[in-house]
Amino acid sequence: MAKLTFLGAVEGVTGSAYLLETGVSTVLLDCGLYQGRREEEKENEEPFPFEVKKLDCVVLSHAHLDHSGRLPKLCAEGFSGPIFMTRPTSDLLEVMLKDAASLQERDVEWENKRRRRAGKSEIEPLYTLEDVDATLAQCVGFNYGQRMAVADNVDVCFRDAGHILGSAIVEVFVTEQGVQKKLVFSGDLGNSFAALLKDPEIVESADVLLLESTYGDRDHRPMDDALAEFEQIVDEASANGGNILIPSFAVGRTQEIIFRLGQLYQKGKLRQQAVYLDSPMAIAVTEIYHRYQNVYNAEDAQTIQRGKSSSLHAFLPILRYSTTTAESMALNRIESGAIFIAGSGMCNGGRIRHHFKHNLWKSNAHVIIVGFQSIGTPGRALVDGAKFFHIGGDEIAVRATIHTIGGFSAHASQSQLFSWLEHFRQPHPRLFLVHGESNAKLAFQKYLSEKGWAATVPGKGEAITF
Repeated sequence: MAKLTFLGAVEGVTGSAYLLETGVSTVLLDCGLYQGRREEEKENEEPFPFEVKKLDCVVLSHAHLDHSGRLPKLCAEGFSGPIFMTRPTSDLLEVMLKDAASLQERDVEWENKRRRRAGKSEIEPLYTLEDVDATLAQCVGFNYGQRMAVADNVDVCFRDAGHILGSAIVEVFVTEQGVQKKLVFSGDLGNSFAALLKDPEIVESADVLLLESTYGDRDHRPMDDALAEFEQIVDEASANGGNILIPSFAVGRTQEIIFRLGQLYQKGKLRQQAVYLDSPMAIAVTEIYHRYQNVYNAEDAQTIQRGKSSSLHAFLPILRYSTTTAESMALNRIESGAIFIAGSGMCNGGRIRHHFKHNLWKSNAHVIIVGFQSIGTPGRALVDGAKFFHIGGDEIAVRATIHTIGGFSAHASQSQLFSWLEHFRQPHPRLFLVHGESNAKLAFQKYLSEKGWAATVPGKGEAITF
């Protein structure tokens, strides 16, 4: 019997990790970073609850840090096997992990300066750029639909999840004593109304299914309504002279926003003088998206081509890249007529905080929240109506108009999750809800029960056999 242990993304949406053990092999699905509140992030420092050196391989669903961010720690602690993923994911992973390591090294450097002054012992970063380089050397990329052996008696096939570039639904085939069992890990399923990428690929059979439930408790706004509001905000900001600030995740969300702004530009409805992408990581990711246009959905690919464009950058000619610190700081002089897209998506770091400091207190400024905001993050505080925003020792009054547009989510909504689930043939797979806040999972469990599906909400550390 194969054993599956739920290690992460079971009490929230971060730290994705699931351990598969057969009689002869041990495989880790995802190795994600815990993100959000300080007590949650402390979990990143805890030892792995398994023997790292006994792992045969890691199988990665996609490049987001909540799924990949502890891989360098895993390798630094002795894992030397292959890390399997799709080819676009391998390109994105280099950008994501190097950025994460740089931030950790910088933060630790500042903390150690403070500790030395206080006579305290110094600390080490979770991992270094050297650790990342070693990790990348272990990565192996495959195409969608390509079944491959990843360990003794374990095969894997990646299906397009439509969440970000390279994101995968993972089919895991375990053969023991001549009997094959199939585990399907949904990874993060994409919003079928999102731009650029294809809808999540249909899977029809499984013995065990791990299904994400980020939005298991609700549906998104209709995309037409979201786009209409987006256009209205952009027009209003132009009319009243304010800048627009868009905190955005570097992978996926940023590229969708660029595409949507490009649509407005091509229709003559974008009156702003310039759109500044102020994120070296998002710039690098956007260039990777350019290289994989073959995975775009047909409709949006044709839209870009009708604009006589060869890339997202060409589709939005007023897009400007801001890479250096000096270029970013120069944007402070722009009082109006600009759109700033910067990370981090949950406003807990990155250059968006720099732009908040110079714009958030202005009544004619607009902030557009276009992504999920975890409980305890500064972005969530803004959504919940915070009157002040803390940046270092400064307290910034929130006078800008805060807009939340849920339709841009890169995650499937409740009805989209169920629509994907309905394609599984009878008998239904054993269904486990993961990657969701408690209220979302419980609401989705109730919803599924009413639809004739039994679903289990596992706890951290729980294990099943199949």
